[in-house]
Formats: sequence, C-alpha cells, structure tokens
Amino acid sequence: MNVYGGDVFDMARRQFNIIADHIGMREDERDRMLYPKRAVTVSVPIHRDDGSTAVFQGYRVQHHLTLGPTKGGTRFSRAVDLGEVAALAIWMSWKCALVGLPYGGAKGGVTVDPLALSPRELEALSRRYMQEMIPFVGPHTDVMAPDMGTNEQVMAWFMDTYSAYQGKTVTEIVTGKPVASGGTVGRREATGRGVVHLISRAAEAIHLNLSGATAIVQGFGNVGAVTAQELTRRGVKIIGVSDHTGCLFDRRGLPVAEMERHAAAHRGLAGFSNEAAADPATLLTQPCDILVPAALERVIDDSVARNLRCRILAEGANGPTTPEADAVLRERGDIYVLPDLLCNSGGVIVSYFEWVQDLQQLFWEENEVNQRLTQLLDRAFQQVSARAARERVGNRIAAMAIGVEKVFAAKQLRGLFP
Repeated sequence: MNVYGGDVFDMARRQFNIIADHIGMREDERDRMLYPKRAVTVSVPIHRDDGSTAVFQGYRVQHHLTLGPTKGGTRFSRAVDLGEVAALAIWMSWKCALVGLPYGGAKGGVTVDPLALSPRELEALSRRYMQEMIPFVGPHTDVMAPDMGTNEQVMAWFMDTYSAYQGKTVTEIVTGKPVASGGTVGRREATGRGVVHLISRAAEAIHLNLSGATAIVQGFGNVGAVTAQELTRRGVKIIGVSDHTGCLFDRRGLPVAEMERHAAAHRGLAGFSNEAAADPATLLTQPCDILVPAALERVIDDSVARNLRCRILAEGANGPTTPEADAVLRERGDIYVLPDLLCNSGGVIVSYFEWVQDLQQLFWEENEVNQRLTQLLDRAFQQVSARAARERVGNRIAAMAIGVEKVFAAKQLRGLFP
C-alpha cells in the first residue's frame, strides 16, 4: 500500500519499471528511486468576496534532493490530486537529470478552478498556499515555478509572501517571476521556444522542410501559444489548435496572432470563429506534419496512436502519451517522437538560469539566455539520439534511461544514511 494512486501515477510507475528493466536495475533498488522523498498536503482557506470562507486542498511533492534542491511548477486545476502531483515530480527528476541541471523534481498544486476566482480571491489563494508551504521550501530546498493555471503574477505573490516571512527579499525562492521582480528575460517563452528548436532538429533528421509544413497544437496556453507563434515564424502553417474552451481547424491555416489576442481577451478560444470550429476529439488524428500535444496527460492512448497521421510528435505537455501508445508508436516506426522529458525541458532550463541569476544578482541579456538554452537542448538531443541509435530503442526510452541512470548513480555514490 502507498499514498499515491490514480492513472497518472500508475503511468509514471509503469514508465519507470520499463526503464528499470532496460538498464538492469535490481528490484530491491527500485522503490527508493521511484517513491518521493516527501509529500505535503495542506488545507488552503480563503475569504471569498461574498464574505464566506472556502477551503481548498493543496499539495507539494519533492521527489529527491540527491543532486540539489527540488524544482517544479505549481498548478491550480480542478484535476489536481496527490497522485498526479507525485507523477509530475518524478518526471521532473528524470528531465532535470537528462539536461544536466543540479535539481531533483518537485511539483505542487491546489485543487481549484482558477477561472472561478476573482482577482482578489486568486491572490488570497496564492499567498495562503505559499504561507502553508514555507516550512517545507527554500532557495536551496525546493524552488517553485508556474504551471497550468498559474502565471508570473502568481509567482510574484509567492515570492512576496515568502519574503515577508523572511524579513528580506528572496527572489530565488521561485522562478517564472516578472522581470521587474527578479525574473529573467526569455523565461515565459522558454518552453515553447525549446519545443520549436527541437522540432527543427527533428525535421533535419527526417529531411522535413519546415517552410510550408503543417502543424496542429493541442493546448493554447503559454506553451502552446508560444509554440504556434514560433512555428509560424519558421514558415509552418498552423492548421489546428484547441484549448479547454474550444477547437479550431482550417487546412488553409489559422491566424495565430489574432487567436492569441482573442484568447487573452476572452480567457480561451471559444467564440473566435464559427466557420473553423471543429470537434476536439478528432483534432489529434488529423493529417499534419507536426503534432504538438501541449495540454494534459494521457491524451494519446493506443487507439489514438494507431490513428496518428503526423511525421513529428513533439510533446509540449508532460505525460501526454501512455505506455501502451508508446508501444504502438515504436512498432509503427514512422513518427519521430520528441518525448516530453526532452521536448518541454526549455522551461526548467531557463528557470535554472533565473535561479542562478537571482543567487548571483547578475542578470543576462536575452540573447545570452537563448544561446545557453539552445546549447543545453542540443547537447541533450545529441545524447538521446546517439543512445537511441546505439541501443536500437525509441527516443523516450533513451531519454528516460539517461535521466534515471544519472539519479541512480548519484544515490549510489552518496549511499544510504544512516
């Protein structure tokens, strides 16, 4: 028996066991690698605007601190539960190790619909959540970042709340802050830019000319919108997009800039176009060159995988492809998979850059941030590609094996105390 449950955690566990089998890890070593070091559950009470009191459930999971502090986002979503948060923390551990960051994985969240909160209620929830987390986080213990349902403003509230309790400004407690509050230039766009940079590397590998290629992006939040924007700049035609409010599809291409303005003004894509409205259930299986799932976990199961008609699958979201779907993709062999651990790592890489700049109080220009980002992405891409070719496995197994082995080696060297 353990405290973690649900489909998302079960998926993370099955993925880990596949890798553990692949690298020959002993059975008695696996639980220490898989299960989180610490999980915190808190109640988050706030005063509602009508004078009533509401209590929400909050979570923070720290997977391991073997390589340094833990690092990971905080999401506000109705779907948040302990199992999901734990799975995301585990995936973050393998991701940080893959790209060479001195972090363990973490994740946090509050079970709430942020769109149902007023601005004042959102601030109250953000500040109270951070207040409850203060005994368990710190710049060298656990560093938070934004995720689904949170943003730069929420991070500024987190930082201010933590700083108020410390009696001094501690910018390095969170990343993804506004630049004016100690954030770094390029952080908001980092995940999407990283996705597109790696898509360009994958396109080179399969001899796909991006100019004139077509793409579908599922999810039009920060990652999906920036990805669509960056792809458009490289000559790619965006033919399909979706978010939690609506779905659009047009083979002639969609106006990304206009959709961004509409989504910002109306909190979603709903109402943008009646003519281009489409069924979100069929979006992923429409023919395209590049498919970017940038929304939720487990959206590509084995049935969807059998019907995909793309050449590159670029996973902007965490855990969008189930193990069963991954087996189908390996058997098909006609889709170049950029697994989530690699594909969406740009966000945590630039979060690391922000943390370093805050600690040093020395800030970089955006071109330096982007240059360092592409250097780390290219190194990880080359390592994954080389291992996949050498061991004749898919990119996901190669990427996870690299990450798991790095964490395992560090744990073995440090030993088990006492």
